[in-house]
Amino acid sequence: MRRYSKAGCRKAICLFVGLYYPAIRVTCAYSYYEESAVVVSVRSALSVSRLFRVPARHARPASPRLCINTSRPAPLARVAAALVAGVTLALGTCGALAQPLPAALKRPEQFPRASLTIGMYVVDAAIAANPADREQGLMFRKSLAPNEGMLFVFDENAIHCFWMKNTPLPLSIAFIRADGTITDLDEMQAQTQNNHCPAHNGVYALEMSKGWFASKGIKPGMRVLGLPPAR
Repeated sequence: MRRYSKAGCRKAICLFVGLYYPAIRVTCAYSYYEESAVVVSVRSALSVSRLFRVPARHARPASPRLCINTSRPAPLARVAAALVAGVTLALGTCGALAQPLPAALKRPEQFPRASLTIGMYVVDAAIAANPADREQGLMFRKSLAPNEGMLFVFDENAIHCFWMKNTPLPLSIAFIRADGTITDLDEMQAQTQNNHCPAHNGVYALEMSKGWFASKGIKPGMRVLGLPPAR
């Protein structure tokens, strides 16, 4: 996930707005959840205030950053101009600092693979066992073979949540304990950003085409055989 540089935001707003428009009070609140916002409030000595909301594009929380300078009054027109300039510069600077070039995506055949058995069915699973592979997952994949999926292998026994951003395929997911027991199943719609979290800890998750588990009669409590060792 891309993150804004908090230091870059503070420097951009303070240097550009604070030095030239000291009457302005700027409060930057960055939240890395999609429904949050960057809130910029401006207050002059004339008690004029404006509130703007700009959608944020992040998925992890961060602490707010405050840049405050209230040393002398300024006219209303100056306040408005500084607000527009400050917001534009802050968002532009933060975006530029925090958007590195995306890493090259692996092709499907570049993932290691495992042959898994669930009941009478054999699954050809690509293995995502490191942070980069888990982050990529099945993003941008437009098709899967009938019994093809992706197995996520985690480093810790915990609740691992998934979303479907940049994933054009609707998927079904099985959450699996270290002993291979399926604990939870869920259905995930394409190109959505709501979280899908199991009710139990686990170290594996298996994504398949939507409806695959239901069509095969696979339910929680069944075992997955052939899993690679978890770290």
